[in-house]
Amino acid sequence: MSASNTIQTPTYNTRSKADIVLDAARTVFLSYGFSDATTDMIQKKAGVSKSTVYAHYKNKEALFIAVIESECKNYAKQIRKIQFSPGKLKETLTAMAHEYLNVVLSPTALSLHKIIISEGTRFPSLANTFYNEGPQAIISIVSEILSNAKKRQELTLTDTTLSEAAKVFIHLVRSEPQLSNLMHPNTPPTKDEINRWVVVSVNSFLLAFEKNNA
Repeated sequence: MSASNTIQTPTYNTRSKADIVLDAARTVFLSYGFSDATTDMIQKKAGVSKSTVYAHYKNKEALFIAVIESECKNYAKQIRKIQFSPGKLKETLTAMAHEYLNVVLSPTALSLHKIIISEGTRFPSLANTFYNEGPQAIISIVSEILSNAKKRQELTLTDTTLSEAAKVFIHLVRSEPQLSNLMHPNTPPTKDEINRWVVVSVNSFLLAFEKNNA
């Protein structure tokens, strides 16, 4: 068959207009923050009409909430990759700590965190959405792992709830690396420093709650 007679399979852009607008909103918000971003910026970045933007998102706040929900959903998906391995609690928590830090120390997560802290007082719905879709979702995932460990008598929580223990673990892991990134953006922690912090955090948590240490 000659080249002129070859049937070319057409390619289609399967991304919806809503997805295109959402991607543009993500870029604009992370670049300018919430207050300084405008729907005009987002419209131009997306290459669509204003009517198309408003057909999918009623206002700028709705757009930002959609960005938060989308990013947090991706974060939770990454964290859920870590599954509890019976008899390997330390290894499981170490893997969880590394994956969690990969998420919270990513440029996107750090930018979102800064925006939420900056805008949370004026726009509490944004902060509430971020907490429920982000930190609260991670707490639930870690609680599930700790629940499995408790059922196998690898943890002793005494009067501490699963949710409280999960929060302790999360805050131990996140605290110094995230703070260091936020306070010293030009000199973030090295890989070796992060690895060491994971060891310290996991050991501290197990010292408090591991069955043999109770």
